[in-house]
Amino acid sequence: MANGKRKISTISACYNEARNIKPLYERLIKALGNFSYELEIIFVDNSSTDNSEEIFRGLAEKDKRVKVLFMSRNFGGPQTSYFAGLQYCSGDAAILLDGDLQDPPEVIPELIKKWEEGYDVVYGIRAKRKAKILKRLFYKLFYRVFKKLAYIDIPLDAGEFGLMDRKVVNEIADFSENEVLVRGLRAFVGFKQVGVEYVRDDRNAGSSTTSFWQDLKWAKKFIINFSYKPLEWISYVAFFAFLISCTGILLNFVLYLSNPYSPPGIPTIIFAIFFFGAVQLLSLSIIGEYLSKVLQEVKNRPRYILKEILNDERNKNKK
Repeated sequence: MANGKRKISTISACYNEARNIKPLYERLIKALGNFSYELEIIFVDNSSTDNSEEIFRGLAEKDKRVKVLFMSRNFGGPQTSYFAGLQYCSGDAAILLDGDLQDPPEVIPELIKKWEEGYDVVYGIRAKRKAKILKRLFYKLFYRVFKKLAYIDIPLDAGEFGLMDRKVVNEIADFSENEVLVRGLRAFVGFKQVGVEYVRDDRNAGSSTTSFWQDLKWAKKFIINFSYKPLEWISYVAFFAFLISCTGILLNFVLYLSNPYSPPGIPTIIFAIFFFGAVQLLSLSIIGEYLSKVLQEVKNRPRYILKEILNDERNKNKK
């Protein structure tokens, strides 16, 4: 805390956001201009393939408050980028927002005011999303299904956009798990939390780097990381299959007693084989998902590797 002033850190996850970097920077400066806090603007570049690096270097040279973390390669979606930003930020509070300007910086003053009122976590609630209707429906459905499945209380329609106090940042940054999902960890650590509704915009410029299947993959990751329900369902399905098999045996025995010369029921046997085979494959696939997470954690590889940091005050790498 230099000069007795508290500091606000903003963390933006970026990948091929060359057309959005300067507008995001300008809107951040404008949104935070009326506050007396020191400002740290962190961009985490996930190995972009456009001219983002050139733009980042220009901004960092012009404004020493801008810190840029360059990943050595692409380490997946924005979750790892956010986590890296949380480990490197030095503010008394950290604000996460996407680099495509879907999370409007103009909402940040509302987050800060709630923080000043004593809340440790202020998360954005997507009251409305400017996107195609199928995408909106998919997200609405996922959030509600996920809330039912998760073993912790995760707010509905809340993404990564939000503010976290330094004590919350420190707790999350010390997590040792390999696959980090920030909104889930934010709910897990607890503390005093509140939501602020906002309208999630469509991306400012450029095209989305995610697809429906990638979103589905992330949805699966959230469920596997914060729910044991799929494993419990295996027991229920197994018990249901056991009941069906017992019923089938009983019916065949009754039919045999009533008519010893009845057909052997080859179609029934075939369908039974298909049914139990499907149950077994489904069960193995669910178990395999959880085992893959165990393998990933046991290997304990770095979550990310940085090749360079612009305007790094501490001059050390944390992974």
